[in-house]
Amino acid sequence: MTIRDALVYALLGVGIGIELISCLGVLVMRGIYDRLHYVGPSTLGALLIATAIWAREGPSTISLKGTLLAAFLVVASPAVAHVTARAARLHEHGDWRPQRSEGIEVEEG
Repeated sequence: MTIRDALVYALLGVGIGIELISCLGVLVMRGIYDRLHYVGPSTLGALLIATAIWAREGPSTISLKGTLLAAFLVVASPAVAHVTARAARLHEHGDWRPQRSEGIEVEEG
């Protein structure tokens, strides 16, 4: 086993581990807001897996596809988390703005 192989296996192992922990967190947590905390680290896992592909294959079609997929996840993940949290808030309260019952001073206007 070469150093390059060890690096690839380490990157792949850590990336897959992060993805598994993220998936388990989404499955185990009860509330939607708790589940959203486990979505963020999955982008790091995707980046590590894409890096492992680059280290193993070099510049190739599969490396480019992995990089594009990881880049899409990095860009889209915050937007999807925001939309999901806003939809959950609308479902719970009927409005996304702060409510008086939450102890937050609400400005009229």
